[in-house]
Amino acid sequence: MSTSLSGYRVAVTSARRADELCTLLRRHGASVCAVPAITMIDLTDDVVLHGRTESLIETPPDVLVVTTAMGFRGWIAAAEGWGIADRLIAALTTARIVARGPKAVGAVRTVGLSEEWSPDCESSAAMVDYLKADIAGSRMAVQLHGTTGDWDPAPELLDQFRRAGAEVLPIPVYRWRPAQPGGEFDQLTAQLAQRQFDAVSFTSAAAVMATLTRAADLGISDALLRALRSDVHAMCVGPLTARPLALLNVPTYSPQRMRLGALARHIIDELPRLRTFTLHAAGHRIEVRSSCVLVDGAAKALSPSSMATLRALAHQPGQVVSRQTLLEALPGNGANTHAVETAILRLRTTLGDKNIVATVVKRGYRLAVDEIDQVAG
Repeated sequence: MSTSLSGYRVAVTSARRADELCTLLRRHGASVCAVPAITMIDLTDDVVLHGRTESLIETPPDVLVVTTAMGFRGWIAAAEGWGIADRLIAALTTARIVARGPKAVGAVRTVGLSEEWSPDCESSAAMVDYLKADIAGSRMAVQLHGTTGDWDPAPELLDQFRRAGAEVLPIPVYRWRPAQPGGEFDQLTAQLAQRQFDAVSFTSAAAVMATLTRAADLGISDALLRALRSDVHAMCVGPLTARPLALLNVPTYSPQRMRLGALARHIIDELPRLRTFTLHAAGHRIEVRSSCVLVDGAAKALSPSSMATLRALAHQPGQVVSRQTLLEALPGNGANTHAVETAILRLRTTLGDKNIVATVVKRGYRLAVDEIDQVAG
């Protein structure tokens, strides 16, 4: 197992495929806590989707935009549950079908339909450019990614089609509701606000909105936003997911490809860069992470006291840090300076080389720094 994420804590808010994302992160050593921010409304119980499907069957669309393979397949499966799938597919056979990317194309073809066009880059903007010149007066059905409450995940896309003169009927496949109040998600939201994680992953704008709303309900919105702007890095699957955070001036990090595997790889690559303090001391490469330290690539688990001591020393690399300063850094610092000596002893034992932390007689301690590679957030 890789140790590239050893010592990092990641919160996962996904409602779907959370186990897959957690497995990928844990395989690289991360400590992961997964609590879904939203729960899916069963499609066969979705009266809005049912009603709009019946509307399309009664008055077939001139244009159908398919944005995701999962959403389109779910829509057809729900129609099968209602006993109207054949009628729906028949109503769509006369439509000009534009599918966003090869997976959406595959889903369309699976049910015997044919796409007119698909962009190579899976770009919604490319679909708008392709269609906008000749859709005035058209009845257009747009299968959406998913939504929660009144949050529309693709307002620009729908608005641009409307400005081009189309009558747009959104198809809200995979709608969501927020996690129930008073449960594990409240605890996760509070822990994010308290900066108990290094990163939080989002795979939908709905999950972002649910998190922000829950923080407001708990009265910790400001604390959550401060955390997301500093110590807790928001890892989003793509720009659509990141949009609610970007509007609040929260920095976000996304892979180039909007895929779960790409998000996992992005976290694996970026989190150590963002949250690692790396230096060389007494001939060893030391990587200080959130809850552990790597010495020459080997992960060393530190007690809270040892980690607090190391961080205080690393804050002034190579400089003498007084016993009083180290005492103040210790958790529950009501002890005497003997607690500092105990913490130093345990730290040296864990690091495996007592020379990494040097004693400066009558003054304190310092890291025996050779050079500093980087300082991260």
